[in-house]
Amino acid sequence: MKRKPMRILPEALKQLFKKPATSKYPFEKAKLYAGYRARINFEVEKCIGCKMCMRVCPSKAIEIIPAENQPQPQIGPDGKPMPVKKIFNCIMNLDRCIYCAQCVEICPKKALAYTQDFELAQIEKKKLRLHYKN
Repeated sequence: MKRKPMRILPEALKQLFKKPATSKYPFEKAKLYAGYRARINFEVEKCIGCKMCMRVCPSKAIEIIPAENQPQPQIGPDGKPMPVKKIFNCIMNLDRCIYCAQCVEICPKKALAYTQDFELAQIEKKKLRLHYKN
C-alpha cells in the first residue's frame, strides 16, 4: 500500500483559516440559551408544603420540611382563631440533582425555578447541600 502524505494538505489549509469550534470559557462568559436548566432556586414565600416536588424528583434531591419558627395563630374580631399559612423550608442536594426540572414543572405555586447558575463544582460535598429557609 502506497501512502500519499500530501493528501491531507488541502484539508489542513482549509481548517487553518476557519473559526475555532471551541469556546474560550472560563476566560469569556459562557452563552446560555433560553430554557437552560441549571441550579434550582426555591422561594420560601410561595411554598404551600404539598411536597409534589419531592414525589416527582427521580434522584430524591429535594426535602421539604416545616420551618422551625411557624407564625402564631391570630385571634379574629369574633374571638375565633384565624387560619395561618404554614412556612416550609427546602433542602436541595445538588450532588444528587440531575437538573431535569421536573420539580419546577410540577410545582403548583411556582416556588421552584431554575437559574442560569451552572458553575457548581465544589471540593467540599457539604457546600452542595443548600438549605433555603426564611
